[in-house]
This record gives sequence, C-alpha cells and structure tokens, in this order.
Amino acid sequence: MRKFWVLMRRRAASFVRRETAGGKLQRLAFWSLCTALALFLLRLIPGVAHAIGAAPWLAAAIWAVVSLPRLFRWTRWRLLWRLRNRLFVTYLLVGVTPVVLCTLLGAVAAYVLFGQFADFAAVSEIEAQWAQLSANNRALALHYQQLAAALPPQADVNVLIPASAPPEARAMDWMPEVQVGLFLDGHRHPVDFPEHTLPAATQPPAWMHKDFSGLVLQGGKIYFRAVTFEEAGGHRLVVITSLPLDAQFLTQAARGLGRITLLPRVQIAATKKPGGQPGSTGFTVRDPLQAAKLDDRAASSLHPSDLGGISGGSLPKRVNVFDIPINFPTTLDTRDWDTGERIAVIAIVRSRPSLLYDRLFRQSLLIGGGIQLILILTGILFACLELLAIFFAWRLGRTITQSVAAMYQATREVDQGRFDYRIPVTRQDQLAALSLSFNTMSASVGRLLKEQKEKERLQNELAIAQEVQSNLFPPCDVRLGGLELHGLCRPARTVSGDYYDFLVLDESSVSFALGDISGKGISAALLMASLHSAVRAYRFAGEDILANAGEGTGRVAAAANEISASIFSSPGVLMALLNRHIYRSTQAEKYATLFLGHYDATTRVLRYSNGGQLPPLLVRSDGSVERLDRGGTVVGLMDNMEYEEGAVTLAAGDLLVAYSDGVTEPENDYGEFSEERLVSLVRGTNGLRLEEITRRVTAALEDWIGAEEQPDDITLVLARQH
Repeated sequence: MRKFWVLMRRRAASFVRRETAGGKLQRLAFWSLCTALALFLLRLIPGVAHAIGAAPWLAAAIWAVVSLPRLFRWTRWRLLWRLRNRLFVTYLLVGVTPVVLCTLLGAVAAYVLFGQFADFAAVSEIEAQWAQLSANNRALALHYQQLAAALPPQADVNVLIPASAPPEARAMDWMPEVQVGLFLDGHRHPVDFPEHTLPAATQPPAWMHKDFSGLVLQGGKIYFRAVTFEEAGGHRLVVITSLPLDAQFLTQAARGLGRITLLPRVQIAATKKPGGQPGSTGFTVRDPLQAAKLDDRAASSLHPSDLGGISGGSLPKRVNVFDIPINFPTTLDTRDWDTGERIAVIAIVRSRPSLLYDRLFRQSLLIGGGIQLILILTGILFACLELLAIFFAWRLGRTITQSVAAMYQATREVDQGRFDYRIPVTRQDQLAALSLSFNTMSASVGRLLKEQKEKERLQNELAIAQEVQSNLFPPCDVRLGGLELHGLCRPARTVSGDYYDFLVLDESSVSFALGDISGKGISAALLMASLHSAVRAYRFAGEDILANAGEGTGRVAAAANEISASIFSSPGVLMALLNRHIYRSTQAEKYATLFLGHYDATTRVLRYSNGGQLPPLLVRSDGSVERLDRGGTVVGLMDNMEYEEGAVTLAAGDLLVAYSDGVTEPENDYGEFSEERLVSLVRGTNGLRLEEITRRVTAALEDWIGAEEQPDDITLVLARQH
C-alpha cells in the first residue's frame, strides 16, 4: 500500500511539473476541478455556504472552459474514429435534427399562432364593450339634444333641461362603474343618476373638438371614454361616458379565454424629430400620477408589482400534457386624456390551447374533432415513416461499414507489400465497384513498382550517358594568340543533341565547330557523339599528314602529302567528308546542321563553311554585323554534296557569335527571342569577359522563357580577337 501511494505521489508531482505543449492548461483544469470539489464539500458545512458564495461555481466554470477543447478532441479522435460511430452521428444530424427543428419550428409557430389568436379574442371582447359604450353615449347625446330643442327660444337651457334619467342610462345598469357627464357651453349640467355621475375633475380636454370613442389614460389608469358633440338651440352640448378598465371589467372580457393583465405604466410611445416628423419608437415607463416619463435609474429600480398591473380572469387547469400556458403580449391604442398623445399600452393575455381550441370551434365542434383526429393520424404516420427511414439507414450503414472494413484490411495487406491481395466482392453497387477499383489499383501498383525499378535503371544509364557526353565537350575557355574562345551547351533534357568543339592544332591555328542534330534525346545524343568523333578523326588525320609531310622521299611524295594535308584542313572539304560519313552511317531522316571554322593566328584569317547552321554573327568593333553564311545544305541528308568556303579577317575587338536555334527561337506571348535581341545583347561588350556575355545571354533567355520548360538545347560559342 505504501508503494502505491509513493507511485501516485510521484505521478502527481511529474504532472504538476510537466511543461509539454498544453501542460499549463492541463494543470489549470486539474487544480480548478480540485478547487471546485473542495468548495462544494465545504458548502455542506453549516454556515460556510454563505461565506463561500459563488466561488465553487466560478471554479467549476473555469474547469469547464479549459476542459472543453480537450473533451472535443477526445470525442473527435476516440468516439468518432470508427466509421460506424460517424454514421450514427450523421444519422442523428441528418435524420433527427430536421425532425427536432421542424417540431421546434411547429411549436414556435403554434405558440405564436395561439398567442395571436388569444390577443385577437381579448381585443375583440374589449372592442365589443367599447362599441356598446359608444352607442349608449350617442343615444344619451341625442336624448339631451331633443330635450334642448323642445324648449322655447329664449329659455335658459342650463336651467330648463330636465335632469331626468333617460332610458339609455337605465340600459347601463349592467355596468355599475360607468360614469356619465353632461356639459352645456363648457359648464357641467347635473344628471338624474348620481351613482353614475362623472367626477367633477374630468372635463372635456382642449385637444378634442369632435366625437371620440376609445381608450384614454388619465392619472395612471385606463378608461373607456365616449365623447359626443351636438348643437342644441345654439348651444354646444357635450356628453361623456367613461368606464374604467378594472379587474371586474377584465374578468368579464377574459371569460372563456383565460386571464388578461393590463400594464398601464409600460407604454410604447413614438418620439418626434424636430419639425414634427415621427421618430423612433421605444418602451417607456411613466409615473401613474404625473404621467411623466421616468429616467432609466428610476425605471430600473421598479419592481414588477410597481408597474400598476390590472388582472382579470383565471387560468383553468390543463387538460393534457400539451395544454401549456400561453403568454402573449399585445398593445392597446390609447390617448393621453390631458395632452392627446397617442400611446400603446401593453396588455398580456394568458390562455391555454384547449381554451382557444374550444373558442375557435365553438360553433362546429364536430369539425374540430375531425381536424384533431387528422392531426393525430398525421403524426402517427410521420413517426412510422421516421422509424422506417431509420431502419433502412441502419441497413445501408451496415453495408457501408462492412465495405470500409474490408477495404481497410486490404490497405493493411498492401502496406505490408502483398499486392496480390484481393477484396472479395459479392454485391453490385458503388461500394462493390470501389472494391473492384481497389483490386485493380493494387495490381496496377505492383506493376508500376516493377516499371519504376526499370525506370530507375534507365535513369541511372542516362546519368552515365550525360556524364560521358559532358566529357566530349572541350574546356569552355580556350585562348590562342590573340583569339579567345568560350563555349556553353545547356541541354533541354538529360542529354543534348547540340555539339560544339575546339581543336587546337598547333601554336598558330585552331579549329572550332558548332552543330545541331535533328531530333532530341538519346538518338540525337548518339548521333552527336558520332559527329564529334568524325570531326576529330578527320582533323587529327589532317594534322598527322601535315606533321609527316616532309618524311616521304622525293618531291612527288612531299607534294602528295601537302595536298592531302590541305584537304583535311579545309573546312569545305571536311564538311563534304562528314556529309558522306553521316549519310552512309545513319537513317535517311537523320541529319545535322554544322558550322566549321579554321583560324590562323599569323594572318588573323578565319576560313569557314556553314552546312545549314544558323549563320554565326561577326560583330565588328565599330558595331557593324556580318553573317557567315557561305557553305551548303545540311550534313547527312543527301550524298556527294559540295560545300563552299568563306574567309574573313578578324580585327581587334571583333566578336564572333555562333549559336544554335535554341538561342533565338524560344517563344512567349511577344514572339521569338530573335537574332536582333541577341545582337543587342552582345553589341558594345568589348570590356566584358566572354563568360559574362554568355551569362547575360542565358539570363535574358531564362526571363524570356519564364516558367515554361526549356524548349530546345541552348548552345553558344563566342570568339573575340584582341
């Protein structure tokens, strides 16, 4: 037991000291939970709960906020990892959530509908009483008008109108609190029913100039008031009938409806903008005696019982579990008796669906019962359809989980390298098609792995070929006397079909070549190697003949050696030999473009022959440009071709630019790079090294090509005379 507590203490200490990601939040959650539990236990001690206050709930809230992210992650990665659980949650969200939302929406709509109907019924009852009171007041006014009209013209109407109670007044016995006032020319006239006499303080307001009937607010109370103006023998007759909206009246209006509560102090009044235009509308709380709006502080200090609420009626017991109370507010259009300001007073109607249902179908209970039966049957049918949908969803989910489990097992087999594993397929649906696709994919992956190994072998061979080809190119910089040479070849692929070479024959002469093989890739690289070997073989053969020209006996042998040497050192003759060699050793569609040049340092003369290659450019020191285009057609396309020779003398500062079509023919949205751009780049570069000129040209080409793939091999040879 002691070892157990020692182990637990060490684990707790390591947990407290841990500084991993999220460690601080974990410790905060742990200590907040411990604090909450300790405080809740302390609340059980008598007298401590009041001293602790809300501290336990605060600690529990901190623990909940800190633990919610971890709970979410745990739920997501533990409970929802299995597809079956995810489908179950999906069914709940897709199937149950709409039902709950529709039920909630229907309940809210029903609540609002019943509430509106209750408000309508309550207001209708109040307006019915209002209409009856207005009719009685009109009858009283006509009665007094007839009495005044029957008097002699010179009689004092204020004295001679009898104060007898008319039959219309006797009809108001059902309303014991009704009050009537009679005014002649602004003076009160007595009536013969003092129990219904209007208080002396109530006078016709100054803002009222014509007949009026409706609700008024006076002294914090709501009244029904009907005011009728009549002319009687040249006198102004005003009859006012008033009935307070008290608990007795509201009880009568709420009969069969529930309970009606009137809040005279809670009003909705519209403020006015400068100029008399209507402004915003808002709730106000007014003092019942002064009818003045209270400030926010005074209004907030009011208790609900201080709102002057008047209630009438009672709410019966519920008849079933769904017969819940319905509380819905409405507004009563009211006028301030003293100022004439329009005010909307709040009234709350409290009813039950059973009461409203009986009121709605009061005249047709049979139809109401039928509608209720239809609604119940519709609900049962909806529940059956929902259960059927859940059953089919469970069946479909099971097939999905089985297919996913089989596919998961297949992925594990493939992960172990067993690409011959196949998923058994017994159904004909999209999941079965997916399993078949997986089987096909695993077979394809096994085949692709074999092809990948073969491709890697070919890539290794291409790397070796690239290394061999790079050894065929001469050093990029060569200097002979006053001539400086520089060359560059950048393949578009692994190996290049372009070719350039520098051959230093002796201390006073050098030959150089630049060519472009038709096609790309391995075939072009192989033909390039053949051309490279042939050029060097013929040139070195000529060099050996020149070296051995004096070793023969007799003048005839020496002359023959000199003629043979001149043949092999002539660019035109060498071009013809190369043409015959390539034509007879390659397919008919294979050919090459080639430029050969032979430079003599003693005379500064460059003899050349161009076999279909883009003419090299000779940029003179004065900026003029010459094209070296003497020669013939491409090499290797036709047999027994002859090639001309050209010769130019290089002056100090002259720059020779030989290039392949990969330099001038790359295109973008603005067209080809073109020979003109190449000339503009190399013109006026006497002070730069040839390597720097090459870098400028290749940088300009990269900008011109952009993100696109390099379309062709780029080969550039520069020669400058110093």
